[in-house]
Amino acid sequence: MTKKEPQNVLWAEDTKLAPGVMEFLAGEDVLLDRQLLVYDIQATQAHIRGLSRINIFNPDEATQLVAALDDLAREFLAGEFILDERFEDGHSAIEAYLTERFGDLGKKIHTGRSRNDQILVATRLYLQAKLKTVRTQTLAVANACLQRAQADELTPMPGYTHLQPAMPSSVGLWMGAFAEAMLDNADWLLAIQQQINISPLGAAAGFGTSLPLDRQGVANELGFERVQINAQYVQNSRGKFELMALQGIEQVLLDVRRLAWDLSLFSTAEFGFVKMGKGYSTGSSIMPNKSNPDVVELLRGAVAVVQGAITELQNLLSLPSGYQRDLQLTKAPLLRAINMATQTLGILPGLIAELEFDRAAMRDKITAEMFATDRAMQLVQAGISFRDAYLQLKQAEASTDSSPEASLAQRLSLGGSGNLGLDTLQQRLDQ
Repeated sequence: MTKKEPQNVLWAEDTKLAPGVMEFLAGEDVLLDRQLLVYDIQATQAHIRGLSRINIFNPDEATQLVAALDDLAREFLAGEFILDERFEDGHSAIEAYLTERFGDLGKKIHTGRSRNDQILVATRLYLQAKLKTVRTQTLAVANACLQRAQADELTPMPGYTHLQPAMPSSVGLWMGAFAEAMLDNADWLLAIQQQINISPLGAAAGFGTSLPLDRQGVANELGFERVQINAQYVQNSRGKFELMALQGIEQVLLDVRRLAWDLSLFSTAEFGFVKMGKGYSTGSSIMPNKSNPDVVELLRGAVAVVQGAITELQNLLSLPSGYQRDLQLTKAPLLRAINMATQTLGILPGLIAELEFDRAAMRDKITAEMFATDRAMQLVQAGISFRDAYLQLKQAEASTDSSPEASLAQRLSLGGSGNLGLDTLQQRLDQ
């Protein structure tokens, strides 16, 4: 069935476009804008109050319009107002709603702004909210990893480099690595959030306006730290700031991928170190014997969605200065990637909390040759040079009079298995 052309178009009252052109121009904007409409409404309310401060609206008019937008937000969230193909996008829906309710008064809300203003500020508010959510989720993952590290600080497990047996390790060391990684990722997300916490509203189409807009007052009302001053830079930053946000989120999901890879390996029959909780495993449609780590595998793949979005944005941003309609195409990958990230990170803390470790299986995989480095360090402490100790142990038959616990306990350098610094990580998390 052919889609209906939008009935509410802000610019084409006397224009007859070729068949299908409006559908092509609108694309999936009106559907994507369902995720942005509440932010567009919030920004429109601030814009109305700003216009009232320069006497475009009198106080009573501004109050009526702002209250009507509260109604629109409630109706939209309740499913009573449907953002659909009747509208070109969320911006036209807001104006149509107010115009239908107030007539000429509703037509005045676009005074001093463009749709570029609207999508920029709505997206900027969306990014602030979502980066805060992703950061909170990242800290929750850090907390889950840290709790597992604290609970099994000295529980032995084999350590690997190059996927080959290396040295005795511990669950505390392994889980602590991801806890610290997520703390760093949370700091990076906060830095990005602060960097892009600037208001674009009032740049209009990228050249400013003859009206004395209260840009700073509107920015303050919307919770931005400052105003993005240059009107052309406002336009040039569309896509750039979204890319920064996605690159921060990518760092989080890169670590998720590594953790998921470890879990995929360690849960195989060949390793047998860990089992996922029953709520995080699935069965085969044909093989009754199978229990599949589907959740972990999708967690592992989530970063690909974000990286795909980053690639889309990087290619789209090969543009000259000013607004170009290509920028409309940044919206879908941005929303898709952030939705994937929040869904992924929302699952992880529960999965980590319910991991079941097979301590006997892990201990059995710690073989005699994995103590060679410990024995080399003992020879060094007895006065032998490290290189001679290395060669001596390389040529000697693998044997040990130690235990995994003793091996872990003697590695006392900060960050080693006997001195993980988990209290320091806890302090960072608490802050």
